[in-house]
Amino acid sequence: QVRLVESGGGLVQAGDSLRLSCATFGLAFSDYAYAWFRQAPGKEREFVAGISRIRGNTQYLDSAKNRFTISKDNGKRAIYLQMNGLKPEDTAVYYCAAVWTQLTGTVHESASQYGHWGQGTQVTVSS
Repeated sequence: QVRLVESGGGLVQAGDSLRLSCATFGLAFSDYAYAWFRQAPGKEREFVAGISRIRGNTQYLDSAKNRFTISKDNGKRAIYLQMNGLKPEDTAVYYCAAVWTQLTGTVHESASQYGHWGQGTQVTVSS
């Protein structure tokens, strides 16, 4: 059974940094592309950052560029989101997602493409 387990969220002040982690279980790690999404109260879930299978190509939400970095560790079977310069508008529940794909360089930005999701981790940024 595939499971994704996020950790690393918390309450921080504006300008602080957080590193989210997503541990994966029950999947062939290198056969999947991964992404981080977030959902704030009353808003739709939105793509934050994604990383492709094999080539490790990345894409980011415009507001996350130059502040957030997505990465993965094949040996640890984990995905990370380093978030620097956090702003109150970054407050949301952050979800890790995985999609099986044969494409080696494509970043999938639509939530509907992802078949596996974690339970989410809360990030709250105070001003």
